[in-house]
Amino acid sequence: MGKMPDTVSTQDNAGLLVLAVDDEAPGLSEIKFLLESSPHIRRVLTAFDAAEALRILRGDYEQEVMARTRAGLPPVDAVFADINMPGLSGMDLARVLSAFRYPPALVFVTGVEERDALVTAFDVGALDFINKPINEERVLKAISRVADRVGRTAAPAAQSAQAAQNPAEPTDDEVIPVELGGTIKLVPRASVRYVEAQGDYARLHTQDGSHLVRIPLAQLEERWANAGFVRIHRSYLVALPLVSELRMTANGYAVVIGTGEGAKELPVSRRHTKELKERIVRPPKSGW
Repeated sequence: MGKMPDTVSTQDNAGLLVLAVDDEAPGLSEIKFLLESSPHIRRVLTAFDAAEALRILRGDYEQEVMARTRAGLPPVDAVFADINMPGLSGMDLARVLSAFRYPPALVFVTGVEERDALVTAFDVGALDFINKPINEERVLKAISRVADRVGRTAAPAAQSAQAAQNPAEPTDDEVIPVELGGTIKLVPRASVRYVEAQGDYARLHTQDGSHLVRIPLAQLEERWANAGFVRIHRSYLVALPLVSELRMTANGYAVVIGTGEGAKELPVSRRHTKELKERIVRPPKSGW
């Protein structure tokens, strides 16, 4: 795993948007308080584990995060994360962040017993490393390093405006954290064949099974539109490159996902038929 590329952002006097991640409430409260005490910090988001952090970075809860992502910017300027957390560890989170097109700066906040992880932390692209018990001066120094990086790699104003008007397309590196029997599993978007709406949730169907996630289908439709996913029905979103057939049935049109024994037929609603036909015959975008 290579180091994460430098952060790209467009900070001004408004300050930095950062995310603090710690599974222990006292530790999370402390780092949040210290971050907010810095004049460099405009806003601090918080998460109690890495899975929640990924949902925040994906824009599930924050319109500002989603807007930054659409503009081709990091979802936040920096992530301050504990290393030793249940489920996905801080190191696991770092490896996911390294796959982002524009990853945020990463600062690990960890206990004395985890100092042996220092070398590994920098191998995965961490900008800094703060030991517990947390020292205010050390936190402010890390914030200063984050601010320096953001300022050093900030895009010119004209380029930023252009990026805002032409959002970056998502890549197939995106992963979706799902919980299964107390275990957090990372499901690559590239492995998803189709998505089924289930109330306010969505079920991701892959070749190996299905996974329920707390994301509305409409949100996935918007987020994954440029990654080759298309809405065919109020209940279904499909990976267009995996559509092998569009056929007429007694109840209207249907698509077939995949081939052979693993093929799956899904209904196409009348309102989505025209767009689907156009998408099928349209030359695919680069990267599908």
